[in-house]
Amino acid sequence: MGDLLLVRHGETEWALSGRHTSWTDVPLTDNGREQARRLAPLVGSYHVGAVFSSPMVRAHETAKLAGLGNVRVDADLCEWDYGAYEGVTTVEIQRTRPGWFLFTDGVAPGPAEHPGESPDEVGARADRMLAKVDAALAENEGSVVLVAHGHFLRVLTARRLGLTPADGAHFLLATGTVSRLSTEHGRPVVAGWNLRP
Repeated sequence: MGDLLLVRHGETEWALSGRHTSWTDVPLTDNGREQARRLAPLVGSYHVGAVFSSPMVRAHETAKLAGLGNVRVDADLCEWDYGAYEGVTTVEIQRTRPGWFLFTDGVAPGPAEHPGESPDEVGARADRMLAKVDAALAENEGSVVLVAHGHFLRVLTARRLGLTPADGAHFLLATGTVSRLSTEHGRPVVAGWNLRP
């Protein structure tokens, strides 16, 4: 069975400034495009059996620039729905909610089309995605690649390891990187994190 490769999209202006970005389709910066291009030799060193991407342009473009083909778009790979905190930085949120922490406190409700998600709701979505990953690993030779977003991939990692969604807080994930989840003695492990060529 192959590994699970997690690709966080390249840099965007909002990622650079620390603004929470879920449904706002912010494009990659020039540096973000270069980060994605530099991933090509690294992801190309794996035998890839299936690729899934978030529907957001920043993820799609990262997949393309990293040389990944036959990409299946999956809405379960969208970033954490930040609700009323979309476009807002942690520092700004903590002015009215001192000590606020996304992984334990969740978000304030947003508009009807983006009400926000609790940590457990993101965890349930990550579990759905992991079921699709396991099916793809069983159907294909090689690894499965997910091209998505920082907070969501951190929760997905925690769930893969049998941890709570809040435990995603322990897996800092940089833009334009590849991380590898594998197994040892039948148990899931982190085999590489925040890798760049």
